[in-house]
Amino acid sequence: MVKVRNFFAVCFCLTLALAIYPAQALDTDKESAQGLSHYIVGVYCENLGDLDGAIAEYQKALIADPGSPLLHLNLASVFIKKNDASSAIAQLKQSIELAPSAVEPHAILALLYATQNKEGLAAQEYTIALKNAAKLEPGNIEIYKSLGAIYLQQKKIKEAESIFKLIAGMSPADPEAHFYLAGIYFDLKDYPSVEKELKAALKLKPDYHQALNFLGYFYLEQDKNINQAGHLIKKALGFEPENGAYIDSLGWYYFKKGKFKEALNELEKAASLMSDPEIYDHLGEVFLKLGNRDFAKLNWEKSLKLDPAQDKIKAKLLKLINNGK
Repeated sequence: MVKVRNFFAVCFCLTLALAIYPAQALDTDKESAQGLSHYIVGVYCENLGDLDGAIAEYQKALIADPGSPLLHLNLASVFIKKNDASSAIAQLKQSIELAPSAVEPHAILALLYATQNKEGLAAQEYTIALKNAAKLEPGNIEIYKSLGAIYLQQKKIKEAESIFKLIAGMSPADPEAHFYLAGIYFDLKDYPSVEKELKAALKLKPDYHQALNFLGYFYLEQDKNINQAGHLIKKALGFEPENGAYIDSLGWYYFKKGKFKEALNELEKAASLMSDPEIYDHLGEVFLKLGNRDFAKLNWEKSLKLDPAQDKIKAKLLKLINNGK
């Protein structure tokens, strides 16, 4: 069972990282001494907490220097502090129009969109911010990883594949790139490449427990190397004994071995730790093997409620209702 890093957690960390980029990414030159004076006073007011005074001074500075993207960025910062998101967004868009290759305004705009649950717009702005950041610092692997994670969140699989292949080429000793490539190939049903990438990740980092669990679960799904799968999953659990995804994998291992009571114990524990449609699917299979059709139906219904697009679960329920086995 593969779990990808939370998208917005990645984005939040990214935004903190983007703070290191210098302000010279924006044009900080003031066209007049008057504009510079108002700018300095605006910064002073903002630091004192006089937000209305800061807005007034920045707006006066903009009259003298209307082409300054930095002033729009500063105004956006003040509007954010005043919880005026619409005004902040308007200022950020003006800053971007004046300096489209800047990083910070796109990143801040993405955060604002995220707070408004506009995930598509947020991802779009983060993508631009990351591309701009990559141009400023082309050797920074973490920027590319964040961009790849966003592509995965957007389900742009081919773009994500290209990014993680690039990372693997730029940093051959980085196991994470191979792990993400394995996830991509799993979605694409390119199973030989899944195994190849996971083995590459584990060769670079033998204690990479996410990859240990993934490879073990992959073998179970392929109905091969079952004993090795159990070894890999148990090794992953040694690092995170209360990881619900790993416990689910262990339960599925016991199922594949025909140890249905042991499977039930592990899968019920996994379900108590996390709500996941795959866990309930597995529970349904175990209860069916144990002859409890009602509980099998109940768990498949839970799985379908969490993910209504599962055609295979619908088929299992239909078969069960029609008294199939």
